[in-house]
Amino acid sequence: MIPYFTALSKALQQLLSGYDSNWLSQKKFLTIIEQAENQNPWFTQNNIRYALTQIATNLRADNLKQWLSAYPQITVPKQVKTIAVIMAGNIPLVGFHDMLTVLISGHKLIGKLSSKDAVLPKMIQQILININPEFKNKIFFTETQLKNFEAVIATGSTNSAQVFYQYFEKYPHIIRQNRNSVAIITGNETTEDLKKLGHDIFCYFGLGCRNISKIYIPENYPIENLTGYFSEFSYIRNHNKYMNNYDYQKAIFLMNDLSFLDGNFFLMQENNNLSSPISIIFYERYRNLNHLKLQLQTLQHKLQVVVSKENNNFGHTQQPNLWDYADGIDTLNFIL
Repeated sequence: MIPYFTALSKALQQLLSGYDSNWLSQKKFLTIIEQAENQNPWFTQNNIRYALTQIATNLRADNLKQWLSAYPQITVPKQVKTIAVIMAGNIPLVGFHDMLTVLISGHKLIGKLSSKDAVLPKMIQQILININPEFKNKIFFTETQLKNFEAVIATGSTNSAQVFYQYFEKYPHIIRQNRNSVAIITGNETTEDLKKLGHDIFCYFGLGCRNISKIYIPENYPIENLTGYFSEFSYIRNHNKYMNNYDYQKAIFLMNDLSFLDGNFFLMQENNNLSSPISIIFYERYRNLNHLKLQLQTLQHKLQVVVSKENNNFGHTQQPNLWDYADGIDTLNFIL
């Protein structure tokens, strides 16, 4: 299976570089990403290209071999199963890893696409079929009720997850719901660290579960010092839907006489909650770092990523490796 996905990686690299690939023309590629943006304005062409770049990188042979080396049983002949995958649509191709996991394990995929991301997965499907026509019998997308499957992977909101649990309780399943990511600032961060934190916050407009929605800062840390490090992301002011959210949230703060910090394209508010609305970054002060770490351990079921100097992961939240499983659940082991 690895050669087929390295071919996909090469095809994406060629298309992203402005060239035709052997499996899809540049003209068709540009039409598809324009169509995806028209269908969902949050999927800007820059964000689509960023997502595809991360996929192309992950599909290099060395990354695939490192990932699969932990699963020697993958080479053992097995009965082919049909795995249903319900994909989210908050960021471009967020369901690709599940799609890859099903296919590289030798099983069939029946996917239920989000209406917010119904174009790009079909492009990946077509490229794979062009690489190896056998994928035509392994990749199916449906807009109707899922049928004839043996296990399910479903990603959605906290509310939809409750429905999934009831509907799929008799099947082997992985069901994911809302999670958030947070950052811990100690005051020992470099300028580069804090600029990278901006990427973790604003990439994909903050719509991903790996985007930082909340920052923990020391008790006496001057929060206004952070705003200058995020200036390179001011280009998102040009996105109408994002700025509509910014204007709306700012108006709410002003009308309710709430305290906030205005970064001119984002707002910061001291708040105990984990999940912040679009254009708002929550922050919370802490007195003792060890106590904060213990607090976050109790919240593990609500967290996707914790970014910190100690974890050495500033700027990488939206660059997960193949073995960085969503919610910490080993999807490939589940399928095998």
